[in-house]
Formats: sequence, structure tokens, C-alpha cells
Amino acid sequence: MKWTFAGVCSLVVLTALAAVRHTAADEPQRNQLLFANGAGVQQTITTADSFDFDNPFFQDLGTNGRTCFTCHRPDQAWTVTPERIRERFLITGGLDPIFRNNDGSNCENADVSTLRKRRAAFSLLLAKGLIRIGIDVPANAEFTIEDVDDPYNCGAPTTKASLYRRPLPSTNLGFLSTVMWDGRETVKGQAIVDDLATQANDATTGHAQGAPLSLTQARDIVKFETGLFTAQTFDYGAGSLRGNGALGGPAALSTQPFCIGINDPLNLLPVMPGACPTSSGGLNPNVFTIFNAWDLALLPQRRSIARGEALFNTRSFAIDNVGGLNGGADDPIKGSFNGTCTICHDTPNSGNHSISMPLNIGLTGADRRTPDLPLYTLRNKTTQESVTTTDIGRAMVSGKWSDIGKFKGPILRGLAARAPYFHNGSAATLEEAVDFYDTRFHIGLTTQEKKDLVAFLNAL
Repeated sequence: MKWTFAGVCSLVVLTALAAVRHTAADEPQRNQLLFANGAGVQQTITTADSFDFDNPFFQDLGTNGRTCFTCHRPDQAWTVTPERIRERFLITGGLDPIFRNNDGSNCENADVSTLRKRRAAFSLLLAKGLIRIGIDVPANAEFTIEDVDDPYNCGAPTTKASLYRRPLPSTNLGFLSTVMWDGRETVKGQAIVDDLATQANDATTGHAQGAPLSLTQARDIVKFETGLFTAQTFDYGAGSLRGNGALGGPAALSTQPFCIGINDPLNLLPVMPGACPTSSGGLNPNVFTIFNAWDLALLPQRRSIARGEALFNTRSFAIDNVGGLNGGADDPIKGSFNGTCTICHDTPNSGNHSISMPLNIGLTGADRRTPDLPLYTLRNKTTQESVTTTDIGRAMVSGKWSDIGKFKGPILRGLAARAPYFHNGSAATLEEAVDFYDTRFHIGLTTQEKKDLVAFLNAL
């Protein structure tokens, strides 16, 4: 389906600017895209002079009509959302390239011969924006898949798992410490740009069912992606997110210093290209400083955003049983401790983890299973212990029993445009995401505190 950037951008800019307060500094430029969303307006800029829409990112390099752009749309913060996916289904009768049965359908090679069958086959993609990731159980795995309660009766062997995940945004990649939810494209000691090149190639050969990329094509895709910065720039209530001393929007983000290991609470320094040359001395919990100037703002909506930022940085609660942090015998911290959201979201003004450290925060257990996801029963080969999970996570890469249910945290900028949240889309809204953390960690947030946190997250 042909997509005209100029027409959509013009319509969105006019709509957005009519609805929100703005300043002269907010006027459109050649190297930016503006898109309205439910909270305001999101902006993407490129560090290049202008957007290169002839880049291989937008080219059909496969055999099934897909490109990188198929699942990474700028109006959706460079991922895809169920609402827009459903529009594409309606317009094309489920024939848009995103609807391919190699991995867009619930089951591999599902019957998509009729409209009704396509609607059923792509139900997870339509409802939650989930792509099926088929992965073989590693040869060195410390576990076996003993049973699968599969609502779709795909009939796959127990030597392989179908895992349903949200496409991660292809913007703000300069802050990455891990590539992919389970880190399967991250090679220890290798530069992130090289991991991204491998990811681009694997996406082309897998999702697009094409031939391997040339080195030049992979390099050009990574150059395009790493030049993108996306953030919310307007809020319908608070107005310009750069007004009165605030530092919202992608321009400030694009100048934010970053190195792998920065502000890490464990003070780790990985040996790899892009790592910090010296220790940052551990965690400064004030990770977000975007809206400090709004503490005493006249507009109540701005004060709410500032309160939410302060809550994210400073609200202390007990962090317990987080696999990869303090939930296992080999984890770096023993036992429960008090911390803030920024223990895990430690990268300054970006909010992901500054080192590669997948964690299990309890998203995949049987108690959180929804009827549309399979439930896997795994058996430890040595101890015979069993566990049930909707997504095996990092363990399907490492083979380690202790890595079951572990995932990396995402970069938090541009959240308002890319619901649903978490790897499996289990939080339809930011309100639901906040509720999950409040319940999981017994934080005890008040109704107003939840509203303030959502206001802040929407402003990122």
C-alpha cells in the first residue's frame, strides 16, 4: 500500500497545531515529522539534513511485499498499533503485506484463503499488534517443553515455541544496550550498531522472506534508524512540552549524552564498543529531568506532569523477586530492597536499562495469562522442577532455566503513540501499565499519583 508522507504530515500538522498551544520554536522544519495522537502531538527528527525515503528501510527487499516500514510506522512511534493495523485490514481485506502467514498469523502457514479465515488467523495481530516469533529450543537448554495449552491448536512440535511479541520501535536506537526483547540479536562484546545490522538482515530474511542484505544495505538501514529521535512535543492540556523551561521533544533528546553503563545502579562497565570509559559512580535516581521547571507552573496540567516525573524518580517501594536482579541465587542483589522506578529505568531522559540485563518482573506467569495466549509447561532437566509461562523469554536464546520469562525494558520516549505496552501488549493503556506496577510491587499509589504518572509518561 503506497503511503504519502507529505499529505499525512500536512493534515496532522494542521490538526495538531489547531488543537494545542505552541511557540515559534515549534514550527515545522525539513528534518521533522509531526503526528497527532490521543495525548497531543509526537515529533520525529533526523540528524540527517532530511528524511531519506529512498533508504533500504523503505524498499521491498523480500519476496512477500514487506519492508521495514511495514511494521515500523512513524505515526505510531516507529512501531505498529492495533488500531492502525485494523484499518489496514479493513482497507485491504487482510491482504496488506503485514498480513502474511509466515509470522503475522497466530499459526505458521495458517489458512488465509478467505476474509473470515484471515480475520481469525491474524487475531492477535489485529487485537494487540503481536507478531509470532518462532524459535527452536536451544540444543543446550536446561529444560524441555513438556506441554503446550495452545488456544489455536497450531500443532507445532514441543522442540519449538511460538512467542507473540510487539515490534519494538526503530527510533531512539542510540540509547540501546540490548537488541530485541529477548536480546537474541545482542552479541556480547559487539557494538550495538553491528547488532542492529544483524537484526536488519534477520528481519529481511525472516519477516520479509528475502535474500540476505548486502553490507551496504544493512549499513544504510542502521544509519537511517540511528539518526531518528522521537518524543512527544505537544500535550493537549499542557501545551508545548518545550515551554517555560521544559526540555520535551526530540531535539533535546538528540543531544542527551549516553554510553553503555551510564548511571547503572550496579556500577557495571561492560567491555564493548560504546561503553562508558569510566564509572558513573552508581545510580543517580533523578533519571528524568525534562520537566523540573514545571514544579510551580501556572497550568495544572504542567504541574501534574512535573509531579509524575518526581514520582517516577523518587517514589520508593520494595523491589522483590525480580529475576535477573534479586530473584535468583545467582542474581547480583540478594533479597528485597527499597528503590524507585529508576532502578531499572536508569538511562538519563530515555528510561531504558543502560546495560544488557534482561529481567523477569512477572508478566508471563499463569496468573496473568489471557485466553488468547498459549501456556507452556517447562520441565527442568536436572531438578525436574516445572514452571508455566506464556513466553519463555531470554531462555529460548541462552537455554538457561534461570532466564525463563526475562525480557529487556524498552526505551520510554514516544509512549503516547504506541499502545499497547509490554512485550505481549498486555497493558492496553498507560493506566493499565501503571496499575500493573502498583499491584506487582505494592507501591500504594493514590488515584492522583496514578494520574500524575500517566500524565508524565504521556509527555515523554
